[in-house]
Amino acid sequence: MKYQTLRRELDRARILVVGDVMLDRYWFGDCERISPEAPVPVARITRTEERAGGAANVARNIAALGAQATLLSVVGDDEAGRSLEALLRRDSVTTSLRRDASITTTVKLRVVARQQQLIRLDFEYTPSHEVLAAKLGDYHAMLAEHDAVVLSDYGKGGLTHVVEMIEAACRAGKPVLVDPKGDDYRRYYGATLLTPNRAELRQVVGRWADEAELERKAQTLRGELGLSALLVTRSEEGMSLYRDSGVFHVPTVAREVFDVSGAGDTVIATLAAMLAAGQPLEFATDWANRAAGIVVGKLGTAVATADEVFGQ
Repeated sequence: MKYQTLRRELDRARILVVGDVMLDRYWFGDCERISPEAPVPVARITRTEERAGGAANVARNIAALGAQATLLSVVGDDEAGRSLEALLRRDSVTTSLRRDASITTTVKLRVVARQQQLIRLDFEYTPSHEVLAAKLGDYHAMLAEHDAVVLSDYGKGGLTHVVEMIEAACRAGKPVLVDPKGDDYRRYYGATLLTPNRAELRQVVGRWADEAELERKAQTLRGELGLSALLVTRSEEGMSLYRDSGVFHVPTVAREVFDVSGAGDTVIATLAAMLAAGQPLEFATDWANRAAGIVVGKLGTAVATADEVFGQ
């Protein structure tokens, strides 16, 4: 397929992203001495930066590929929530953010010196039951307007109603892709595709001795959860897609790895955009692998643009 044709199809694709959002804050500076107060480095901050993280990063990756992304989530009624919304609008993401005055927006603050992270500070709270229920109503109202759904679970409480969301998407005939969290995947039953990384899968199915055992465990899990497919991202070992027809393996794209944070967001974003554009899953997996290879060469939560992925 010509890239121009694919990009036109992506331009029409509409993806609804639901899940936990956060504001990633970076404080950059120099670190040249140890504090006289305690044996810790002193960072002299020279620059700050903000980026959309979590499900928000999934949405901006979708938009960066040229598809239409709508983000449904909950933030606090605070400065961080307003900053996050402004960032998303700048990146051409349509936002539907419920504001919960009882919480503060999840913020992850990273202090970086000489391209090394010194510390990360997390500020996070679980949304209220009332706001989550209202968000579920929004989800049902918006579902028909989109071609695919991404549920991005970061374990912060934003996907309390994930079971009902998957069931509704299935009834509506929409592919639903889930980036899972935790060691109990039963709540994701019936999804089209799950995208755990290697460590996350091991937490659920246990260790494996070789490729044959990995395939048996992955296929067993896929069957138990009623999934159409299971995609395992395996870092330097590439990606493995498990389906009824067998396993489809994609080797990693050889690149210098700078930062793997957010690579999983890029993978599921690319898969969703391609499926919403009508492309087969194996084809989508190839492109997701290429996009992930691009973002690991960037610092922090980043995106792979259409020009970078498809070429000029």
